[in-house]
Parts: sequence; C-alpha cells; structure tokens
Amino acid sequence: GRFIERIGSYNPNTNPATVTLNFERALYWLNVGAQPTDTVRTILSHEGVLLMKHLQGGVKKGAFNEEEAQRRFEAWKLKRQASVDAAKASIASKKELEDKKRLEAEEAKNKAKAEAVAKKKAEIAAAKAEADAAAAAAAAEETPAEEAPAAE
Repeated sequence: GRFIERIGSYNPNTNPATVTLNFERALYWLNVGAQPTDTVRTILSHEGVLLMKHLQGGVKKGAFNEEEAQRRFEAWKLKRQASVDAAKASIASKKELEDKKRLEAEEAKNKAKAEAVAKKKAEIAAAKAEADAAAAAAAAEETPAEEAPAAE
C-alpha cells in the first residue's frame, strides 16, 4: 500500500549499500505496531532499530535499567561499525590490488609494443642504410666511368 511516512532510503548501487534512516521514527513506528516487510526488517536489524526495541522491552520488564540498555546498544554499535570499516577496507584493498595488477599488465603491454616499434624502426633504418650504401656504391661505380673518358 501507500507509505504513511518516509523514514529512510536504501541505495544498493553503492558498495557497500547506502542506507539513510531516521532511527527515532523507525523505532517509534515499530513500538506502535508497524509490521515491516522482510527486506525492511533486515535493514532495520542491520541499523540496530530492532535491537533497541528489544532492549527497551527488557527495560520495561525490569531485566535491566535504561543505562545498561544504552551501554549494550553502544557496544553493539561500535562492534558493527568496526565490521563495516573492515569490510570497506577489504573492498578498498581489493580495488587497489586490482588497479595495481591492471597497471602492471598495461606497462608490460606498453613495453612489448615499444620493443616491437623499436625493432621495426631498426629494420627500417637498416634497410634505408643498406639502400643508401647500394646507391652510394652505384654512384661510385658511375663516377669513375664518367671520369675516365673525360681524363683521356
């Protein structure tokens, strides 16, 4: 059906996926009985809204006080942030390694192409030198033949 209130958004096109969420409003709607879909439940779980709802239930039942609930939530949040940072670092290191391999492959390809071009230029230079030598030899043979009759 139609949505009642927009409390966040999800962008799976980024790596890792980007989630923007109004935590307090999401918690409010869960506390008043909203039933999230499976996908939204997963997002709320990853963001800690369901954990906070669970901890608030423990406070209401008297299992622990509000400060203990906040302490547990902050500990969970720090642990989750550390795992997200590790995942981002892993993605960044893989990308860096991939970029390095791509650069090395490109450098090897460029080196091979440069060697091929240098070899071709050397062949062209050798052929030109050979042609010049042949032309010079032909010119040298023609010059004494012309000079001999003129000398007589």
